[in-house]
Amino acid sequence: MAKKGLGKGLGALITSSTAAEQPRHEMIPIDSISPNPMQPRRRFNEESLEELADSMKEHGLVQPIIVRPSGTGYEILVGERRWRAAQMAGAKSIPAVIREAEASECLQIALVENLHRDDLNGIEEATAFRQLMEDFGLSQDEISQRVGKSRSAVANSLRLLQLPVEVQAAVVAEEISPGHARTLLALQGDPYQAVLLQRIIEDDLSVRQTEEIARRRLGGSEEPVQRQKPQSLGEYADLISAGLRTKVRVIQGKRKGKIIIEFKGQKELQRLMSEMGVSAEEVG
Repeated sequence: MAKKGLGKGLGALITSSTAAEQPRHEMIPIDSISPNPMQPRRRFNEESLEELADSMKEHGLVQPIIVRPSGTGYEILVGERRWRAAQMAGAKSIPAVIREAEASECLQIALVENLHRDDLNGIEEATAFRQLMEDFGLSQDEISQRVGKSRSAVANSLRLLQLPVEVQAAVVAEEISPGHARTLLALQGDPYQAVLLQRIIEDDLSVRQTEEIARRRLGGSEEPVQRQKPQSLGEYADLISAGLRTKVRVIQGKRKGKIIIEFKGQKELQRLMSEMGVSAEEVG
């Protein structure tokens, strides 16, 4: 199936309507250019940048970046990755297309460019959508039209921002996929959400496996989470581990059991004591 077009695309976004506003092509000093502060992409793969820099040293930069005048210099609209690689390659100047753009256009252009290249992780994409709504007053329908995604896809992306910080961080670090994250949304408010997050990472669970585990946790229902009592020592250990944010083992002997809580140093021990409501003064 052919990939759906991304709205009007970059061509429409970077083409001005009047002759007076037509973009100019120039060689611009590297140090006169700054990144777009509204750039939704926050992570740049260093190895990929080095490969591009090596290519530039050998062949030069074929495709110019796109900038807009800003203060005494220029601000990048499209091509921050190329600009970073050119810096690494030791270039003093870089070919650029100069055009005028309003603040709202800057984010839209950066977003569409990255969507063309699938460069944004799920959280970066959702954050950009939220910024378009909050800062520029766009509706979900308007966003979907501009970036060529369905309204439901935009809505589902925004839902990822409801997740706890640690789950969002795992998406940004590419430890889990947006599909995993959407599945974890079903466990909002359930302490087992943190447990399942760790299982996804440690056991390399697929999205389908994660969905099956979540369904079992929900009792095979799509209703709001009905918390279930732990059925085994392992589940008790998982819940305690999620609450204390460290590895915990629960061992049951013939007459008594014990809970083993692991820690890596004095700082973590103090954190665990605080989590359990124990102060250093009480220990002394």
